[in-house]
Amino acid sequence: MKVSYVMLPDYPLAESLKSIQLADELGFHAVYAADETWHKDLWLLFAAAADKTSRIMMGPSVSGVVLREPSLIAQATATLDELTGGRAEVVLSSGNFGLLAQYGMDWSTQKPLSRVKEGVGVIRTLLDEGAITHDGEFFTYKGLFTFARPVAERVPVKMGAMAGPRSFQVAGEISDGCHLALGYTREAYRYMYDNMKIGAERAGRCVDDLDIGAWCVVTVGEDSAKAKEAAKSVVGLYASSMPDSLLERNGVSPSEMKPILDKFVAGDLAGSIDATPDDLADRLSVAGTPEECIDKIREMQQGGANHMICAITDAHLVKTFMGREITGVPTVDEQLRLIAEKIMPAFA
Repeated sequence: MKVSYVMLPDYPLAESLKSIQLADELGFHAVYAADETWHKDLWLLFAAAADKTSRIMMGPSVSGVVLREPSLIAQATATLDELTGGRAEVVLSSGNFGLLAQYGMDWSTQKPLSRVKEGVGVIRTLLDEGAITHDGEFFTYKGLFTFARPVAERVPVKMGAMAGPRSFQVAGEISDGCHLALGYTREAYRYMYDNMKIGAERAGRCVDDLDIGAWCVVTVGEDSAKAKEAAKSVVGLYASSMPDSLLERNGVSPSEMKPILDKFVAGDLAGSIDATPDDLADRLSVAGTPEECIDKIREMQQGGANHMICAITDAHLVKTFMGREITGVPTVDEQLRLIAEKIMPAFA
């Protein structure tokens, strides 16, 4: 199983660069970041990290094709691939629905899956051929070309998804893999795997050749209680974007989440943390000692996941997003070391 680090680039940039360098030195497969207005720009950050690293892959997980036009995603990806010597990849989705709302857009009118499917084709064509003529439902190009050319023989183009089943099937059919955000059970990944297999077989492909990614909230520390406290603090933040179907595949009923989300949506962030039961937080995170995290990851691997993508939560992130001070939680860099030294060997 590959192991990667996905960051929210909200730390001082010098710290983020050091974390990327450390992940590279420790043997992480990739470093990802969300391509969202809420955060610092990942493309500039990764460009700055390119010559400070030598092995680690880089790219967005995810970049949304509603706010960022696919030809510009392809241009940025090709440029990053040249800067890194062939270490770029891109994961696409329609984008964060909460962010789209702040732009005055109703996601339900955007035909999200159809738009992403067409965007994958546009980006694949531009990366492979450097030019495109296309008259689609969402994107039209007449002889568009670019001198931004990747150096890798094939830059991976993947999809991000949460609900399914159609999005998983499409990912299996047309892309290089899929990152499932916030799935935590064997059942969630078996559902993803089975539907990706349907799409892959439709295209004459083998699903096991594809990237089946588990994008999860992760907090690891030698003090289990402290690590779980940090993860619990952001359950409301992340669960606010989870569809009911994914909650249920995670073993959580929507009615269990309602008191937490009611407080979170109303702006009572501290109240949303206090309303989160410990056992529910455990179901919606990978948190605790390295041994506890290994057990949870093994369960997801048994469902079909072959790539662990760690959205590391530390005290800085909890303070930034939830306004709560917590102590005794390892920093991002300390957690990267714990993952590399005590978790990654279990899946080598």
